[in-house]
Amino acid sequence: MAGHGTARRVNTDNTYDVVIIGGGAAGLSAALLLGRARRRVAVVDSGKPRNLRAEHIHGYLTRDGVPPARFLELAREEVHSYGVELIGATAEEVYPDRRVCLDDGRMLSARHIILASGLRDVLPDVEGAESRWGRGLFQCPYCHGWEYRDRKLAVLGTGGSSVQQALLVRQFSGDVTLFTHEMAGPDGETAADLASCGVKIVQGRVRALVAGPESLTGVRLEIGELHACDALFYEPGAIVDTSIVKVPDCRTSENGCVTTDELGRTGVEGIWATGNAADPAAQVIVAAGDSYRLAVAVNAALIEDDVAQARSSLP
Repeated sequence: MAGHGTARRVNTDNTYDVVIIGGGAAGLSAALLLGRARRRVAVVDSGKPRNLRAEHIHGYLTRDGVPPARFLELAREEVHSYGVELIGATAEEVYPDRRVCLDDGRMLSARHIILASGLRDVLPDVEGAESRWGRGLFQCPYCHGWEYRDRKLAVLGTGGSSVQQALLVRQFSGDVTLFTHEMAGPDGETAADLASCGVKIVQGRVRALVAGPESLTGVRLEIGELHACDALFYEPGAIVDTSIVKVPDCRTSENGCVTTDELGRTGVEGIWATGNAADPAAQVIVAAGDSYRLAVAVNAALIEDDVAQARSSLP
């Protein structure tokens, strides 16, 4: 992609206005705005995006149906054209003085740091879950329900929210089963709500997913019963890797995500968080939009610093 008529900046001293940790939709969206604002920006990314196993991204206007790898390829081309440096590495530590230690031995210094490292999904202890994640085992009905409409769909029960997920999946098919798995069986009123919507309830733990050529063909219970199923929806647990942040005041919430204010500022001056690192429910389009807004706030903070520095240098 062309460089939009600007000369590309070359950084030789590993110092930046902003270092962004994470090169998914959140990190690259922030990098795009800051690059266009002519800031010196580095994006550190290990190359393991959360949605890599999915076949397509959905719900992102103008990019609906694009494969995740292609989406990231286009995004990287765009930010690189504005002089953003893309660093293929893993951030191992973030220090209070805003230095970032990489696994290749480099040390980056930044005026501001944006944590956009996302989440790592915790899959169920079910045979076949790892191989079928994104290929028949899904999290989001909004992302994958349309592609499996009017087929045999199911929900893996893990808690109270699984009932709501089953009712949501029911919008896409008249054949929906809720496997109780780890959740208590629905009580009378909840069971009646599910039954009134045609959702079947199957008690018992799921042992294995039975794979087909493209998706699933069935779900097998621990007692041996096999139930036909084309796609299974599940709300996974998720882990945010905040262990790299060696700053005590950079707090996390109960779900492990970094605690921020409405603009994305953490409790530590100059450290920000966005995307799934701060909000586990943020879909791709939300993470990108929130990160654009956060980048505006980061640039405003940089301008404030620039002004203060300019004043201090006056005779």
